[in-house]
Amino acid sequence: MKKKHITTFLLVISALPTWAFGGKLLHNYSYYARVGYNLGGTAPIGMPATIRSLNSYSLRPNFTLGVDAFHPFTDRWGIMFGLHFENKGMKTDADVKNYHMKIVRGGKELEGYFTGGVVTKVDQSLATIPVQATYSISEKVRVKLGPYFSYVTSHKFSGYAYDGYLRQDDPTGAKIELGNEEGKRGEYDFSGDMRTWQFGVAAGADWYFSKRWAGSVGLTWGLSEIFKKNFEVIDQAMYPIYGTIGLIYQLK
Repeated sequence: MKKKHITTFLLVISALPTWAFGGKLLHNYSYYARVGYNLGGTAPIGMPATIRSLNSYSLRPNFTLGVDAFHPFTDRWGIMFGLHFENKGMKTDADVKNYHMKIVRGGKELEGYFTGGVVTKVDQSLATIPVQATYSISEKVRVKLGPYFSYVTSHKFSGYAYDGYLRQDDPTGAKIELGNEEGKRGEYDFSGDMRTWQFGVAAGADWYFSKRWAGSVGLTWGLSEIFKKNFEVIDQAMYPIYGTIGLIYQLK
């Protein structure tokens, strides 16, 4: 996670008690700090026929830090919103067949349909604002659901195709063999084609095991594709789908 995000988080945390007790924020609000880990990936909805198998999935440093404000409307219902700084990333190795690709090998750009192995690395740093309706099942358990909006401060989508062949231009085009060493495999980097804004739906539950501490689980499901509208290299729309586990501390 970027140092500037951690610094901003610490500044907000240190300022909240002063603002709250000084009466500068709205009455009857509670404030929380949270830390967590995102586990998931960026993927199409449903496994396309061109992806034959997933050989490996590697965890990334997908940490999240955030502050939230909660306001009750009734004994059960309320609203929660906040500011979260988070990373969402993955690394996968998959076998594909007739998978549309645009790659660079030996300084030459090639486009066509690839059969073989594909390694994909995705890393995104985001500033996210969730706005959620909450329902208190009991004094200790609160569930929540609502939209989120994210600004992507940095993003990376890159990888390489290896140990296979590319049919240039179309599935019956010229056959180009790809190896597994630098210079022989096909590199790709689609980072410049990614969106800087994302939105989706976030759901979760918080369990308070003490007066101030709680455990948290959640799911964020992206509704906007990670790539820009005019991006056509990958045939399937790709969405960020992540689960989160973490801890919450009540500041006030």
